[in-house]
Amino acid sequence: MRLSILLVICLTALCSVQAQQITIQGKITDREGNMLPGVIVSLEPAGGMVTSDDHGGYRFSALAAGQVTLTARIVGYKLYKETFRVSAGVHTRDIRMEVDKRDLQQVNVISQRVANANAESLIKVENSIMPVTIIDRRTIELMGSRRLDDVLKEQTGVAIVNDIGAGSRSIGVQMQGFGSEYVMVLIDGQPMIGRNSGNFDLSRISVSNIERVEITKGAASNLYGGDALGGTINIITRHIVADPQAMAAVIYGSNETLDVTAEGESPILKKKGSVSLSSNYYHTGGFNTSTGTIKGTTAPPYDNYATQGRFRYRFNDNNLLSVSGRFGLRRSFMTKDFGASYITKDVLDEQDLNLSAAFDHRFSNRWRSMTRYYFTRYNADMSIALTQGDSVSQTAFGQTLHRAEQQVSYAVGEKLDIVGGAGGNIEHIDQNILTDVNDIKSYFAYTQANWRAISKMEFTLGLRYDHIVAYGWRLDPSMALQYKILPTLRLKAAYGTGFKAPDMKKLYQVFYNPSYNYMVVGSAVIRNIINQMMESGQISKYELEPVYNEIKGKMLEAEMSKSYNFSLNWEAPSKKVKAEGSVFYHDITNQINSVLIGTDINGRALYSYRNNAKAYYKGIEASVSYTPLADLNISAGYQYLIAKDKTIEEEIREGGKYYAPLFDPKTGYVNYTPSAKDYWGLENRSRHMFNVRAVYTYQPWRLSGNVRVNYRGRYPFADRNNNGYIDRFDTFVRGYYLLNAGLEKKLVDSKLSLRFNAENLLNFIDPKVPSQAGRLFFAGIAYHLR
Repeated sequence: MRLSILLVICLTALCSVQAQQITIQGKITDREGNMLPGVIVSLEPAGGMVTSDDHGGYRFSALAAGQVTLTARIVGYKLYKETFRVSAGVHTRDIRMEVDKRDLQQVNVISQRVANANAESLIKVENSIMPVTIIDRRTIELMGSRRLDDVLKEQTGVAIVNDIGAGSRSIGVQMQGFGSEYVMVLIDGQPMIGRNSGNFDLSRISVSNIERVEITKGAASNLYGGDALGGTINIITRHIVADPQAMAAVIYGSNETLDVTAEGESPILKKKGSVSLSSNYYHTGGFNTSTGTIKGTTAPPYDNYATQGRFRYRFNDNNLLSVSGRFGLRRSFMTKDFGASYITKDVLDEQDLNLSAAFDHRFSNRWRSMTRYYFTRYNADMSIALTQGDSVSQTAFGQTLHRAEQQVSYAVGEKLDIVGGAGGNIEHIDQNILTDVNDIKSYFAYTQANWRAISKMEFTLGLRYDHIVAYGWRLDPSMALQYKILPTLRLKAAYGTGFKAPDMKKLYQVFYNPSYNYMVVGSAVIRNIINQMMESGQISKYELEPVYNEIKGKMLEAEMSKSYNFSLNWEAPSKKVKAEGSVFYHDITNQINSVLIGTDINGRALYSYRNNAKAYYKGIEASVSYTPLADLNISAGYQYLIAKDKTIEEEIREGGKYYAPLFDPKTGYVNYTPSAKDYWGLENRSRHMFNVRAVYTYQPWRLSGNVRVNYRGRYPFADRNNNGYIDRFDTFVRGYYLLNAGLEKKLVDSKLSLRFNAENLLNFIDPKVPSQAGRLFFAGIAYHLR
């Protein structure tokens, strides 16, 4: 009898406890009802934090009765916050996120703790110590952009540059003075390879399957390594698959440009998995910016094929597997007729293959790990025919990268966020004109902690270890402080260091470009190559420059940088006006530059590399956004930049080798007493750049229009008077404006979109800017099947 009474009491108590348990759950969607995974949802005062699953679901359980505050955050959407009381039982709170209306504006991430929607990395862009710009998919659509370089050239502080020696094919990027070789390009957090003379060709990448582009300006090497001394461009592809859907789009326009895209995605395996596929075909007939001197095209015609697929499977709430692949193929053909029977024809075939796998495991709400493997292969086959002598040159270049990495993160609500990782790379280069040294192995480890000490103050501390096998190792620290001065005003100060070892090309490559008649010799093999040329009679010691004796047998040292950034961010109480201003300073030592070492008996220029520059880039950036109406946004951005080589300044000031008379080839004027002020700065850097944008949507007609103006100030192109540095008598590219406009009309319940875009309406053309075509017009149609 006593046992029966005891059992009844226990069962009654258990039922009572279960009846008093409190659960809060729900679904998170956007304005159109699409599920939003990757949203960070927090609950106070319980201190819990979860991330919405693939179907936008979230859940908190075992809660205490009383008043709670539910908060939801994700990049590109307004903060959701709701306070309510809960008692025993299950409470369903569905959340609808509102888009942050900045359709054609850069979204500057300052200190807001938002979700990392990149499902293949634990590194969160909002935790970067340096300024970050996010360009979302809607912005890209309204701009009418077709390739990645089209997107970037309209961003504040970003310039698109060409490597003319590579046939104007290599369209690189420049940020805050750093050249393309210091800016890492990634897809879903994994680095892409295949650079032409240091420039990563941004036109290789279609924007058809891009969810957003994350740009970090300044030292990002703490998390990404030495190739990110100047920043990163991280391309985040689409991950969200809540319901079956498909899209097809076609764009046609000037220069025989045709851009065709098809996409499809669907949940599978009882919605535990998802699969997505996308394909893109792009063709352009090329164009000529030097019609007066060259017949043919200066920017080559080409066909580009790209396809991408992703499979994701969620075993349960804590384990997610993601596998993705991308393949790109491009073939271009270019003919140049310089007159006098001098005609060149060259063909370039490029192939890109990217494969990645990631396994995401959540130990708890605080602990999470991600195991990642990445494989990428790049092939380029370039042949050049000189028709006047039937001489043919062919260069085959291949590069492979294997990368394995283990990431771990730890978070305590919004107070503490720690991420760390360790891994290694094996990089292999094969080329028919490369020496027998073909592999570089490297290992790395890093950690970064974001600690919100008080509600107004946040600290960031980071440390990175890099070890290049047979080269050396280095530790690089980074730190940042954010302080909320006023409810509407934030301050951020950051410092970071970086380390970049010479790559295999600078050490071992021997490359000849017959179209421009020059040879580049890696520093580690320069002595052997020159000795071989002397023995065969191709060169004598009299054709060698004095610098050859300085650098032969001397190994290149690693480049090192220190970056400083100070910024203020202000937002009006009405949320209609937002402004940001920043000051930056980058100090680089042991910078590796190319140097002329001699000329052979056939007049062929010979180049190699040396550490001789102590460069610095300093300047200011400012941006402002004004939303006078709900559907009207006006924004503007400006950058002022000084980029100089300290070595040149010091030698002019101290009467060294650069202290020589300044000569104006045009007038014959000579200045016999030059000063450091006569030194203008580094090539290809503009002092002034700004942009203005306006976008308006008339909702009753579902009609959107935008106007964009971009200005790049004049910048040095070549050392005309051959004194070894840029001065006011040298060749400059004049400052120019690019006026662009776009119009979009949505029909059939917004499933059908008609788009019209015009670019370079002022018809700016300059032979020294081979990537910029004249006036362009495009029309497109897109249909979404849901």
